[in-house]
Amino acid sequence: MSIEILTLLFFLSLFLFLLLGLPLSFTLGGVSIIFLYATWGPEAFYMVAAQTWGAMEKFTLVAIPLFIFMAMILEKSGTANDLYEMMYLWFGPVRGGLVVGTLVICAIFSAMCGISGAAVVSMGAIALPSMLERKYDKLMAVGCINSGGGWGILIPPSVIMILYCLITGESVGRMFAGGVLPGLLLLTIVSSYVLIRCFFQPHLAPALPAEERGDWPRKLKALKAVILPVCIVFAVLGSIVFGITTPTEAAAVGLLGSLVSAAVYRRLTWPLLWEASLRTFRLTGMIMWILFGAYCFTAAYHSMGGTQLIETLMQYVPGGKWGTIIFIQLLLLVLGMVLDPAGIMMITIPVFLPVIKAHGFDPLWFGILFIMNMNIGYMTPPFGFNLFYLKAIVPPSITMGDIYRSVIPFTIMETTGMLLVMFFPQIATWLPTTFFG
Repeated sequence: MSIEILTLLFFLSLFLFLLLGLPLSFTLGGVSIIFLYATWGPEAFYMVAAQTWGAMEKFTLVAIPLFIFMAMILEKSGTANDLYEMMYLWFGPVRGGLVVGTLVICAIFSAMCGISGAAVVSMGAIALPSMLERKYDKLMAVGCINSGGGWGILIPPSVIMILYCLITGESVGRMFAGGVLPGLLLLTIVSSYVLIRCFFQPHLAPALPAEERGDWPRKLKALKAVILPVCIVFAVLGSIVFGITTPTEAAAVGLLGSLVSAAVYRRLTWPLLWEASLRTFRLTGMIMWILFGAYCFTAAYHSMGGTQLIETLMQYVPGGKWGTIIFIQLLLLVLGMVLDPAGIMMITIPVFLPVIKAHGFDPLWFGILFIMNMNIGYMTPPFGFNLFYLKAIVPPSITMGDIYRSVIPFTIMETTGMLLVMFFPQIATWLPTTFFG
């Protein structure tokens, strides 16, 4: 059977079982084992065992449960409440100030926890009622939380970045450094959009009335809320950048910081630790099974000669190497609307990475573009994860249709940021080159 027919059957089987609702990990692993057996015979089962064992031996994997546990602790520790109080006092007097303050808190949370969802849930519970109470436009309020909440996979530390490095062999430290400036770029673009629009349409996000604005002593006192978050961010990222720890060891340092933060806020209790542990076990187990299935998928597709076929097909994409990049990004954007980012990575990166290298592109730069694309996928209909996180916590007056409409301008802003990184790669590569050579 030709490689073209095998590839068609392989991907059709994969997407058929996904559309039927089967778990991604078992779909990846099951389809891969069947096709491996069809092409290699019984010896294929040894290949599956070797791939799984090789994945389990990677020390970098230890960072994943540590960062997830860190995020679960921070979500319940009370850090977000004090941060929002500080942003409320400093940004509230400006039109759209609470929206910008919420975006800044989302960026800070992203720099502490490494996953999306924590900032969405925290800001949805704390910032959204405050904005709605002060007559902020509901689409503006919901859209900013949806947008900023997805930055957890882009602004380091990031669990998705760790998975990308496990698949591609890139340095986790370099990937973390590469995500800093693109993350700040998105914060700047989205915040600028909010401020400019609210300047011309002040009814969307009115400034706080004079009687609700804090005086200078209260504002300065509120600044202490950023001390713990800044310490945690510096401990995690600074220790990696300055070569003090590996990314895995930095995850342990960050977890210690989150426990200290919870203790400071008097939230470090056994029920909190129990709930955080259970959620960490569930998320980590899901990620590990997907990773094992992905390794089987990679082995199956490479063994069939699929990589060479994809490279050949990509030569027919118009526009040369830039046409190839744009085509890949459009394909990822569509997949991001219906599939989980981790699953998309496991399916597509082994296929596209050889093509990227063949065209002479930097895999680190492509990884940042990929993650920015997945960040957009988190917030776009019909199945973006942040959409459903928000639906679970918004008041009944906000419908799913409102949530869908709220993402339109923010998606345009984030896509603009991704295009800037695409055509100016130095935004993603300058910091890794500066710190790591």
